[in-house]
Amino acid sequence: MKNNKIAQTIALFVLVLFSLVAIGCGGDKKPAAQAPAKAPEKVTIKLAHNLPVTNHLARGMESFAKKVEASSQGNIVVQIFPSGQLYNDKSMNDAIMRGGVQMGLNSTAMWASVIPAMEIFDVPFMFPDYDKIKKALDSGVGAKLNAEMEKKGAKVLFWADYGFVQFANNKKPITKPEDFKGMKIRSYGELPSETIKALGGAPTTIGSGEVYMALQQGTIDGQTSGTTAMYDRKMYDVTKYLTVTNHAFPEFVVSINLKFWNSLSADQKKLLETAAAEVRDDIRAQTKNEDAKTLKQLQEKGMQAYIVPASELGAWQKATEPVLDIFAKRAGPLGKELIDICKNLK
Repeated sequence: MKNNKIAQTIALFVLVLFSLVAIGCGGDKKPAAQAPAKAPEKVTIKLAHNLPVTNHLARGMESFAKKVEASSQGNIVVQIFPSGQLYNDKSMNDAIMRGGVQMGLNSTAMWASVIPAMEIFDVPFMFPDYDKIKKALDSGVGAKLNAEMEKKGAKVLFWADYGFVQFANNKKPITKPEDFKGMKIRSYGELPSETIKALGGAPTTIGSGEVYMALQQGTIDGQTSGTTAMYDRKMYDVTKYLTVTNHAFPEFVVSINLKFWNSLSADQKKLLETAAAEVRDDIRAQTKNEDAKTLKQLQEKGMQAYIVPASELGAWQKATEPVLDIFAKRAGPLGKELIDICKNLK
């Protein structure tokens, strides 16, 4: 009898134990509450450039910052430092490559000291019109140069059309290559300096922020840049004569430190690339009109403009032919590839 009671007690204990296990593991258990979704991490990007805030590329950077902030709902903020506030055009690229600033806008002429093939945009008369620049960038030139930039630790976010460059001076009208003889002209890069030499002038390279003072003090006789920059920097106060040659079309590059870029999420990268493409297209659409508008404004400010007619361009092209060979030698095999792409564009 006693044994039966013990057996019944054990059976009851086992039944209760199994019931408890079933309750603990059963399908009626409510799922644990999910942790709330993590808020997107906020990112601040410093973007430096050396252009006046009124320049069309500077305005493009402001547009880019607004698009990024709006699309990210304020989670990505682009802080812009214009007019050389952080770095001048000579020190900018090193800062981008080493991460001193996350993003920067600088000319291909300045990048040429790092990647010589960047000078393709300053080969005289390589690009006869605005459309050919777009075709060249979209037909392989952009991709090849992008790859070279990544080797240096910077990713190209987008290419920004600056416009054609011209010559301005405060000595005399320049209407033909021979008029450059004996004149000291500020250049913005190595290949532009070779162009000035080929025309008979004496080039000197100084930062863009120093040009006004150098002209005012007579340290130089003239300079070469786009009419947009001439107007924004008030060059009409210190130069009287303008010669419109459309001989070169330096691009500007919006690049981002590669290590910083790789630290971003896929969504953040996509957002930046989308805004970049929109601003690139906006700038492309504006550049021709900006060139024409600022040329007129310079004339209204008293500058005498000589627009080289098509019938006279042959003399300018012949005088600057040696510059193509200099570029090819400096840029090596990649330079030859870029020349071939540009010359075969239809």
